[in-house]
Amino acid sequence: SPPKAWVNNQVLQARRNASRPGARRTFSRREFQSRGSATENTLSIVAPHLTQGTSRKVPPTDRRDCSEAQRIKTNWSALTPIEHCLYFIPIEGSMLNLLNGTVWGSRHYCSQHCSFIYNKESLCLACTRLHQALEEGNMLGKRCKRRTLLLKTLYKLVDIGSDSLGLKLAKIILELKVSGKNLLNVCKLVFKISRNEKNDSLIQNDKILDSLLEVLRVEDLQINNEAFLYCMGAIKFISGNAGLLNEMVSKGAVEMLLQLMKQINKINENDTRFSSLGHLLVQLTATLRNLVDLPQSRCELLCSNAVSELCVVLEQRVNDKDICTNVARIFSKLSSFNDCCAALADCSRCYVLFLALLNKYQKKQDLVVRIIFVLGNLTAKNNQAREQIFKEEGSVNSLISLFQTYYEIDLNVEKWKHEGESKTSKHPTEAEDVLIKLIRVIANLSIHPSIGAELAANHHIVTLLITVLEYKAIDECEELVINATATVNNFSYYQVKNSVIQEKKLPIAELLLNLLMSSNMDGILEAVRVFGNLSQHQEICDFIIQRKVYKFMIALLDAKHQNVCFAACGVLLNLTVDKTHRPILQEGGGIQKLIDCLRDFGPTDWQLACLVCKTLWNYSENISSAGSCFAEDDANTLLVLLTSFLDEEFALNYSFDKDLKDYHRAYWETEFKPVAQKLLNRIQSLHALLEPLVITSF
Repeated sequence: SPPKAWVNNQVLQARRNASRPGARRTFSRREFQSRGSATENTLSIVAPHLTQGTSRKVPPTDRRDCSEAQRIKTNWSALTPIEHCLYFIPIEGSMLNLLNGTVWGSRHYCSQHCSFIYNKESLCLACTRLHQALEEGNMLGKRCKRRTLLLKTLYKLVDIGSDSLGLKLAKIILELKVSGKNLLNVCKLVFKISRNEKNDSLIQNDKILDSLLEVLRVEDLQINNEAFLYCMGAIKFISGNAGLLNEMVSKGAVEMLLQLMKQINKINENDTRFSSLGHLLVQLTATLRNLVDLPQSRCELLCSNAVSELCVVLEQRVNDKDICTNVARIFSKLSSFNDCCAALADCSRCYVLFLALLNKYQKKQDLVVRIIFVLGNLTAKNNQAREQIFKEEGSVNSLISLFQTYYEIDLNVEKWKHEGESKTSKHPTEAEDVLIKLIRVIANLSIHPSIGAELAANHHIVTLLITVLEYKAIDECEELVINATATVNNFSYYQVKNSVIQEKKLPIAELLLNLLMSSNMDGILEAVRVFGNLSQHQEICDFIIQRKVYKFMIALLDAKHQNVCFAACGVLLNLTVDKTHRPILQEGGGIQKLIDCLRDFGPTDWQLACLVCKTLWNYSENISSAGSCFAEDDANTLLVLLTSFLDEEFALNYSFDKDLKDYHRAYWETEFKPVAQKLLNRIQSLHALLEPLVITSF
């Protein structure tokens, strides 16, 4: 019998009540025999007075309800789950010691509802002690002699309907290594509880995650695929809590999920389990998407060749949109990091899979937008990825078809907006979001010299880009307009005979004026860059002069924005190739502003300094005196700046990292120094009223 220190007073009261008249009934020997000798031995440990052939009344926990409790005739079928705990927990006396102090005190009888109401906190404490005792007694798993009876008791307690109690019960049940329907039911229980994010703290405190991961680790997928589904669903909900992600990774969740995914990938499409395992894959891939937010998870995925396995999932489950969307979400996150993006780019079959999904789910925006985001990341810095995509059969046509589809969708949205349903959010619409990312892919592809030349000659793509600039204002969707303009700029770089950009350069120049007149500096910068390429043609130079665009370029030299000054100076350089256009630099303080750019940006940007020197060189060509070319102050300033910048020790005395420093030195020596030296010599000669040098313009 248990030590007296652990015996609850109410249990003692129950023993006293058992001796009262009318409180007994005789159990036949057969009844005990039907329960087996093991049960009899258990009863002798748990409640010795019951082995004397007598029963007792349900022990009241509230003295006020004692009379009601006495009217209940006790029999085994009428015992409550709590009483089963007391009478039948099939373990040593230590277990009774733990439970006696809480079991009877965990309930009181409600006369109004004729039922017992349980103190859930006491039950939770009892379960915690039960688990501890089982663990200390080495009775977890299948080592407990009365495991079946204990499980029946625990399952009955589930009906109380407490999430905190349910988690504690689930942990004990799972660690008793249940199988079949029992495993399925307990996984359903945890799944139900984990759906409520308010229970995340309970999940963390009870460490139920360990038990769930253990199910995935040791149980047979083929036998328990439905239990795996609920177990994986619970883990997916848990992974939605950022605070629990680190714990999941530290417990090996990433490796475990990858192993499970490999098992599922081995199931043939003709197998009867193929379809049902698709539901499991939905939960699994959703969990992986949450896990890839952590650096250590991404490292594990790379080391485990997860990219290849995920491509197998896409290949086998191409007809399951949910799985494809989850995998696309994983890739969209992974491709945002250089090492992961490189690993994905090396997986050659991913390109054909992505294009196939774009063709199959063209109007499924949530999937499409993620795939083209991945393609945009792959093509941002990798020439091999650009080649791989472009060489896939029908790749360009797929992009054009997608472009056309979402352009039409967006156009319809524009019509609704003009009819009264105005756009209230500053965020892009779904159609705009697809167009933004799709145009980015096209722009990235065009960086490759041969691909860019071909795309610049594609009437469909160029026409769609121009159409976007025609109907979409930068105030409506800044990113879309800027991306379209940047792509036109990339195309305009290629001076090929069949270029559609060259064919439509004047209409494009007209559209760019709208951007120049806007207050959006990013849009202005992209427009100026396009003018920088197009101004290599005489028609555009004449357009710039006639429409007074050059005044805008001179004004931009004051922007104090390095990239804007570089782009504007490029346009002015092209204009000064024509002798008739050189006097424009005298308007608006153009010469002074060029000198200011040289002084402000020269030592940190030798490309910009070189452009300034070339522009001034063209401007000063065939001028016979310094006075008619530069003002005295300007000439003196140029002499000082050029002399200083041509001093290697002074010019390269700026702190850059080694690679950047080497690049700056190379550019200074090969590009800036030659033209700056010639310009210095010319100014010196003009200043001394010597014969001017006749050198061909740059």
